[in-house]
Amino acid sequence: MDSLEKVQEQGYDTHEKKGQDMTVGDWLITMLILIIPIVNIVMLFIWGFGNSDPRRNYARASLIWMAICIVLMIIFYGAVFAFIFSLNSY
Repeated sequence: MDSLEKVQEQGYDTHEKKGQDMTVGDWLITMLILIIPIVNIVMLFIWGFGNSDPRRNYARASLIWMAICIVLMIIFYGAVFAFIFSLNSY
């Protein structure tokens, strides 16, 4: 039973926070920054790949979603333009 107690001690009860939590005001400022064109992309790169920041995972996830959307948009518009140009050849 001694080893079982050690495993239980190492579980969720001993979880410690790394870094600091952001307040509602911090998130409001973050959202305000993210609605400014061009600045939002720069700040996502700074938060995602700069120093340790509480917004790091959010910034990286946002950049991944942006990349996915850009790739899908290129594929979609490429298909639309290919269809339009194929109609002009007749």
